[in-house]
Amino acid sequence: MRLGLESLAATPPDKVLVHDAARPFVDADTITAVLAALDETAGAIAAVPVTDTMKRGSDGHIENTLDRSSLWRAQTPQGFRFAEILEAHRAAAGGPELTDDAAVAEQSGLDVALVPGSENNLKITTQEDLHRAESILMTGSTAANTGLRVGSGFDVHRFAEGDHVTICGVTIHHNKGLAGHSDADVGMHALTDAILGALGEGDIGQHFPPSDAKWKDADSEIFLAHAAGLVKERQGHINHVDITLICEAPKLTPHRKAMIACIRDILGLSDDRISIKATTTERLGFTGRGEGIAAQATATIALPC
Repeated sequence: MRLGLESLAATPPDKVLVHDAARPFVDADTITAVLAALDETAGAIAAVPVTDTMKRGSDGHIENTLDRSSLWRAQTPQGFRFAEILEAHRAAAGGPELTDDAAVAEQSGLDVALVPGSENNLKITTQEDLHRAESILMTGSTAANTGLRVGSGFDVHRFAEGDHVTICGVTIHHNKGLAGHSDADVGMHALTDAILGALGEGDIGQHFPPSDAKWKDADSEIFLAHAAGLVKERQGHINHVDITLICEAPKLTPHRKAMIACIRDILGLSDDRISIKATTTERLGFTGRGEGIAAQATATIALPC
């Protein structure tokens, strides 16, 4: 930190804010409040009062209970008058390690004010912190600026002559193929339509018309990547996708992991955000008679409002 301050010494600002990049949910009000406090004092930090009962322990046993009424959990940003915090860091150089800049200021006798922070301004350190951060993104303070959308897709392809089918990007040997203008990947077609539906962008046929020879025998990964690109263009992200494949044969479950990997690579999702299932119609209907394969898909996306 001291070296960063030294780099500003030639053209020093009046005030400086120090923020921990592991706290991505700091809000504008907190930043403004910390800066404003520097008009009255040499330093100010965001902090929240301790609400849990605090115990001092040793060797796994309680020594005593602390009075929490004067205890605060320090956060960032931490703000200081530049000249004073630079001198404090220079004085502390080579001394014992201090865990934040406020401690450096304290050691030099600077007055540091406590500015109310936010419980959402958490420091992401553990796996549990990541889960909480995800919750904040989806339902917390950002929810007012983010809209969740759900789209559904359905596709069918009949069997034709051939020796394999392509489902969710995976080639599966079979005694028949699937008829279609492109590669007839029924799973990817349904998922592409689901994403397009969530975006309100029509269906796959509007973006890749079967009347266009350009898409003859095309790899359906192109279609899915296009739909995912439209989500990114609108500064959104895909939360979860779910695909149900319906047929009597071939057996699809053994290929599930490979299918998930293919979808993952295209959409950039973790495996736990991709669900692929296979079922039958108990020999009822056209899939039950072995005439083709059907797929239905659901996609959940988040878009800025």
